[in-house]
Amino acid sequence: RALLNTEASRDMSETTPDQAPPASSSGALDPEGENALKIILLGDSAVGKSKLVERFLMQDYQPRMLSTYALTLFRHNATIPGCEEKVAVDFWDTAGQERFNSMHPAYYHQAHACIICFDVTRKQTYKNLPTWVKELREYRSKIPTICIANKVDVDYNVMGKDFAFPKKHDMKLYYCSAADGTNVISAFEDAIQQAHNYANSDDKDDFVDQVLALVNDTNSMRVDTSSKGSAASCGPPGTATEG
Repeated sequence: RALLNTEASRDMSETTPDQAPPASSSGALDPEGENALKIILLGDSAVGKSKLVERFLMQDYQPRMLSTYALTLFRHNATIPGCEEKVAVDFWDTAGQERFNSMHPAYYHQAHACIICFDVTRKQTYKNLPTWVKELREYRSKIPTICIANKVDVDYNVMGKDFAFPKKHDMKLYYCSAADGTNVISAFEDAIQQAHNYANSDDKDDFVDQVLALVNDTNSMRVDTSSKGSAASCGPPGTATEG
């Protein structure tokens, strides 16, 4: 199977608590004006999400910190096999926010794919997957999702175990180790490919997009009304205009 060619770059920025991170037309944080694929990582704290991203990029990365949101973004450049299209990819990592068992809606906004992870050495992280998927589907009902069973290096026999949850939700399961790299490249390349396919499809459904569209429509109506009111009174205060 053809491998994705990768590069990475660095930038740093912050946002205020009530302000969603800026988005490009494709949805990912994109200050340079490129259309980036957005891939989000979900799962309990300490399952190894950040380490998986770092292993995939083999230390050739520079993270962008969004400290207010407790997010880390890894900008990554890839070439899609087959079409040889070069794409920018932003991996969104929770960076500890998952301790609150819920993510800010902006985290899901216009994501193109999701990598959901659990720790094979901690059964509770697997039992919590339904909670994460429920929240994901509230905001992004149709994006492709793959599941990673991490830390298989602790006991490789777990790779012969069948996990029902990913199969039930039509997720491809990868048995991975961020420590030694087992299956990490395959999992992330699959996520990038699926994100690219989704971004170029017409079958999208983003609840946050719909809300923002309604807000924008409402704001436009207010601006129009305000403009009409201003035009009606063009004299100094206290003077009447002839009708």
